[in-house]
Amino acid sequence: KSLSSIQVRHTTSKVLPDLQFSRERSTFGVPLETLIQDAKQCGVPFLVTQMVEYLEVFGLEHVGIFRISGSVNKIKELKQKYNRGEKVDLINDGDVDSVASLLKLFLKELPVAVFPDSICSGLLETFQEHKIHTTECIENLRQLLSCLPKAHQNLLQFLSAFLLKVATYSAVNFMTLENLAIVFGPALFK
Repeated sequence: KSLSSIQVRHTTSKVLPDLQFSRERSTFGVPLETLIQDAKQCGVPFLVTQMVEYLEVFGLEHVGIFRISGSVNKIKELKQKYNRGEKVDLINDGDVDSVASLLKLFLKELPVAVFPDSICSGLLETFQEHKIHTTECIENLRQLLSCLPKAHQNLLQFLSAFLLKVATYSAVNFMTLENLAIVFGPALFK
């Protein structure tokens, strides 16, 4: 037989994920207000507290924490476990770079950024109109941040405390406040 006699058969059926299941169990890409319902500690989603606790133990002295990307496969695997509602053992299944990348990914995939568009213009105006360390600037910032939804305030407070702790190790991990702002800015503002 010649090659021209070979027939190609096309199938049109496609395998699609069970969207209903993934919507019910998903954690990534879900509004903070929804995730807060399951929060046990200070109104912050469980996966965030779990990742931060892991990074506080294993990552504070890790050079380039949050700058060096983790394993794409490891991040995907951990994300899928969280989305399926499975128990995630970061000590055995994670590494510092992958968990740090996963935390940034969680923030990037929030449907409404930690700093929603509604207050971003106010933040920019405040920084443009006032010198940063003036009492007016600080008061305006407090006012704007108090307008954030409670779930966003809780997460921002929790992350800020953690990132300050990371910055205290900057002599070892090279992540100053400025470097952390560069890395987290795109995840916190969309």
